[in-house]
Amino acid sequence: MAHIDFIKVHGSQNDFFLIDEVANGISTWEDTNRAALAIRICNRDEMLGGADGILFVSEASDGTSIGRMRVFNADGSEASMCGNGLRTVARYLLEKEGVSEATVETMKATLHVSKAAEIGNDIPTYQVEISPVLFEPEALPLNWPESKLYDEVIPALDDTLRFSAVAVPNPHLITFVDQDVLDSDKQETLSTYLNGKNPYFTDGVNVSFVKNITEDTIYVRTFERGVGFTNACGTAMSASSLMKKLLHNDTLETPVNVYNNGGRVQVTAAKDKEGALHLQLIGNATFVYHGKLAITATTMNLLEKSETGEQAKYQAMVEEVKAFLQKNK
Repeated sequence: MAHIDFIKVHGSQNDFFLIDEVANGISTWEDTNRAALAIRICNRDEMLGGADGILFVSEASDGTSIGRMRVFNADGSEASMCGNGLRTVARYLLEKEGVSEATVETMKATLHVSKAAEIGNDIPTYQVEISPVLFEPEALPLNWPESKLYDEVIPALDDTLRFSAVAVPNPHLITFVDQDVLDSDKQETLSTYLNGKNPYFTDGVNVSFVKNITEDTIYVRTFERGVGFTNACGTAMSASSLMKKLLHNDTLETPVNVYNNGGRVQVTAAKDKEGALHLQLIGNATFVYHGKLAITATTMNLLEKSETGEQAKYQAMVEEVKAFLQKNK
């Protein structure tokens, strides 16, 4: 019987089980084991209440980062990046090492992370880099005849919506809509199609419908590849904020306030001296409870559970967000 210590965490209520591979002695696991565990414990009908995925934390390979993050979705697939998850991993590793900033390895990039000013009353807040930012169709991948998909109508998908696509590095398809479209079934229908067999996104895609609220504020709802609708998707909020800046010719460095069903975050952008875009995602990193799981091939038992008390404080902010969104429908 295996015993696994974990932390139930969330960023913008995009929830995960954070598992330290070194502390649990599972660093030598095959990916089939990681995928199988994700499918099993992330099931919403299971005893733990499920999650959107597992964040596996392990030792870095570059000799300078404080750790490595791998993300396995609830369906067992691996995501190349997760901005909401990275904030919680950043907190875990920074607190473990006793530092306020460092770098963390992810599948496709080594990213800067740091502690940030609180985004809400007594809510642990962290800032994480989201990069690379790529528009080339092959980076998504996307079957598209032009150099990028940028603010275009695709009649086969919808007669009126204008779409843009970007990898950060997860693939994202973004469209700006009004409340009537948000209230319709268009997003679910489109997302289901593009995450099944289709001629455009052969590996699937995260689909975000975005509503402009004020000059510096947007609402983002995302259907995540491998998960479905989630309370929030960090890379989607980052990509959507970038598209708002580019489409409106906004100043890159000006923060965008991003509201979602799970709360709110801020996103800023900048170009480096080579002209490459980099995004910064700022939001909560909430630890809900610490637990110990006993698991065999046929059974699963929660041996220990210790609540942190942090969720109540975060939930107070969520109620404020709900009131704001209702007022701005």
